[in-house]
Amino acid sequence: MKIVLSPWPWYVAGPMIGLVVPLLLLTVGKPFGISSSFRHLCSLALPGSRLHYLNQHDWRRETWNLLFVGGIAIGAALGAQFHSAEPVLLLPDHYSGLSGIVRLFLGGLLVGFGTRYADGCTSGHSIMGISSLNWPSLVATLSFFAGGLLVIHVVPGLWVVGSAP
Repeated sequence: MKIVLSPWPWYVAGPMIGLVVPLLLLTVGKPFGISSSFRHLCSLALPGSRLHYLNQHDWRRETWNLLFVGGIAIGAALGAQFHSAEPVLLLPDHYSGLSGIVRLFLGGLLVGFGTRYADGCTSGHSIMGISSLNWPSLVATLSFFAGGLLVIHVVPGLWVVGSAP
């Protein structure tokens, strides 16, 4: 049971995540990606939307993706509940109050805009796109890493006092 309860090293977890790509392609013929599920949810919730992006989208065809994302959320909640030595906070203290909510909302908008602008999220481009030898996915992944390194090394004031990067 110790192997299940302790964190797995990158060289085990990474290939296991990588195996999801061919498994999805071989079993159901679908590409791996998470960000598209937001479009499916919006199309489901707003069927009369004036946005062509949403009202012309058939979310029923992508039900598998919604179930996949739901499974990730449920698995994360179960892991946090049963495999954490300390209680997991839904919202850490430094995000409480109005300023924390505004920062989370603005961060979510920026991530959502970036995901739509890049035509996919980091997992979709980095795991699915590169494994499919998709040139734009390689460029997007390199950009994600370059942006992250830039923020970490050039903008050090973004870290919350007392937290580790």
